Amino acid sequence: MNPITTPSLPRIALVTTCKGRTSHLSNTLPRNLADNADYPNCVFVILDYSDPGELREYLTNHHDSDMAGGRIVVYRYDAPGPFKMAFAKNLVHRCGIMEGADILINLDADNYTGPGFVQYVADQFANQSDIFMWANIIPGQGKAFRGCGGRIIITPNIFINSGGYDEIYENWGPDDKQFNGRLVRMGYTSVEIDKRYLRAVPHKDGVRFKEYPHARVDSTEDELPVDTSCTVVNRGHIGCGVVHHNYSPDPIYLDPIPTRIFGIGFHKTATNSLHKALTILGYDSAHWKSARWAKAIWKEMRQFGRSATLERHYALSDFPIALLYRQLDRAYPGSRFILTTRDEQSWLNSVRNHWTVEGNEFRASWDEDCFTNELHREIYGRTDFDADTFLARYRRHNDEIRQYFRSRSNTLLEMNMSDGSGWEQLCGFLDQPVPKLSYPFEYQTATK
Repeated sequence: MNPITTPSLPRIALVTTCKGRTSHLSNTLPRNLADNADYPNCVFVILDYSDPGELREYLTNHHDSDMAGGRIVVYRYDAPGPFKMAFAKNLVHRCGIMEGADILINLDADNYTGPGFVQYVADQFANQSDIFMWANIIPGQGKAFRGCGGRIIITPNIFINSGGYDEIYENWGPDDKQFNGRLVRMGYTSVEIDKRYLRAVPHKDGVRFKEYPHARVDSTEDELPVDTSCTVVNRGHIGCGVVHHNYSPDPIYLDPIPTRIFGIGFHKTATNSLHKALTILGYDSAHWKSARWAKAIWKEMRQFGRSATLERHYALSDFPIALLYRQLDRAYPGSRFILTTRDEQSWLNSVRNHWTVEGNEFRASWDEDCFTNELHREIYGRTDFDADTFLARYRRHNDEIRQYFRSRSNTLLEMNMSDGSGWEQLCGFLDQPVPKLSYPFEYQTATK
């Protein structure tokens, strides 16, 4: 599975699920390939969702060269029972990520892209990383647009940060509308897809409900209920299952992933190093970006029980994250927590140095930035350094976390940053391969 890449262009995966829809795909796929032939760094990723056989036969007979050349990649998923809409979409999005996608386009089997669609998408994302694109289909616009409402375009980070499509929607329904609403509530900017790229094979609802006739209702799709309160969903169980690449017998296991990764060690416990390590592992990590940013997380968590500012990232560490672990555990179930610690005297020396103008270039601005001092009062009950107070609070924080997670060893990792075993601990906890470079140690302070 070595994706074809062109460094100057983002890699775009058009991801499609298919079970019993080969008649549609045989109409749309050849045209979509031709209409986007000028964009070299894209791949059509097709999930063969336990199709009875027509799909494999069609792809083998008509697109063998496209598969051999990497323009089309197929993943086979075998499972008894009916097609599960949101789960299947999550599964194929994860397959698209495995193909190295920078941008993921959900493309239903009956959808045409239109000429130059992939280049159009690349242009939209060129200078905007925090957007998603969607098809604003208004009832009454015409039959030509019907069936395109599921066209949603996102980055892998947005997909993972949101938890993907909510798998409570097993049948055909408003999973796309709910996903769209969640992305808006998370603070991402929506961009409407130009109507010239929205066309679909016309067909009746009988095709949609073939897999689950019990779910068919007399009301229109727009009258089905949509959850308007949730944001992050699935608790890390996003499209989990076993797939086979291009019908190979070798299984690929798509296991659960943490909802979020939170570093909850006190400041000066190598939280910057943890942030850098998580970034090296490929996670979208954030670490005290500014006092305003930290204050937004603090206020949102206290007021709403969740934070749109926080949700824009996957891994977060440093204050105020360390103080919010209980609330974060409730708001984002399925997350993993990392308690960084270090030798007490080493930690105390580092904090003492942090409280001086000579040791901290930002120290002079604390009195002007009311939130930093507010946070220090919340933590220590004071804004000036006192060794006994600080050490007692540091010990209490660590002990309270150990007690809180005492029966969930798979949820909490304690990393003693003084023993030098960073990668082994971290990668074992997150089920990641150990990088070949040394574990990063940022902003080290002398221990004496």
